[in-house]
Amino acid sequence: MNKIFDKSNYTDFNKRYKVIIDTDPGVDDAACLIYAFFDEYIDIKLLTSVVGNTSLAKTTRNLLHLMDLFNVNIPVARGAVKAMQRESINAEFIHQKEGLGGYIPAPNSNRSLLEVDAIEAMYQVLINGDGDIIPIVLGPQTNIGMLLSKHPDVIPKIPRIVFMGGSPYGNPDYPNHISFNISSDPEAFKIVLDSKIPLLMVPSDVGRRKAHLSEDFVNGLAELNDAGKLLAKMYSKYWEPDYPDKRIATNDTLALFALVYPKMFTFEKVSVSVDLEDKPGKTIIDFDGKGNVLFIKDVDREAFLNLLIADIKKLNDKNIDLKEF
Repeated sequence: MNKIFDKSNYTDFNKRYKVIIDTDPGVDDAACLIYAFFDEYIDIKLLTSVVGNTSLAKTTRNLLHLMDLFNVNIPVARGAVKAMQRESINAEFIHQKEGLGGYIPAPNSNRSLLEVDAIEAMYQVLINGDGDIIPIVLGPQTNIGMLLSKHPDVIPKIPRIVFMGGSPYGNPDYPNHISFNISSDPEAFKIVLDSKIPLLMVPSDVGRRKAHLSEDFVNGLAELNDAGKLLAKMYSKYWEPDYPDKRIATNDTLALFALVYPKMFTFEKVSVSVDLEDKPGKTIIDFDGKGNVLFIKDVDREAFLNLLIADIKKLNDKNIDLKEF
């Protein structure tokens, strides 16, 4: 963990990426946000909450609590309380009751939310932007689906959407499963696909099988600083089920870094469709090399892990008050 790592070798952008992060914290979302708050190549214009890993009340509370812990100030808007056409499910079985694994957040935050909801907040930021603001969707696609339905005029202002979710169903190299994020609101995902906006897809298995964190790695994070201790505490009740070893999935953090550090990843252009009836949320992927979806096939695991360590280490120089650690 003492290896010197130069992240600039893995980005091809000479300025900061302007992003909106739509999120349902969630342990993996929380980890992603901690990295995003302080990354020098990321400029977060807006944060929006959505129902997903747990209820909207808890995902919003968790988002605000993370901002309290790390003393960051970014506009936040509350999003959808349920899926567009379905009853929402949750993933508290793995994220735990409060959504942050082994860490129990404070029950409330004094931070104020924007007066408008996430759909209107995203619309205002995007329509008034320069066409270079990229939504990163870490949870179900409800907010972005509602945005595109209500305000189709915003579509030309979105250069790309990055999202975590979906599985290349039936591909022998991957487990045959339906990802939580897409199955939570497949109708919303269909709207996003039909918009023809270029997409960057981080399939849900990459963070489990290619770039997972080992138990030793998690223990090492706890030795770095208070931010590492916080991550390790969250991870302590977030181990992936059905694997022979103890491992932590890094799906949402991969979505962030796939945008910002593309030289760390292997991509392929694919065409994607989604089932709404037989197996709702099943993503069908055609590896045709010509679709409008850029699909992550692989990641440089060593570089990715070194990047995580470097970003956590640099928080030693930030004014972060994690007194409970």
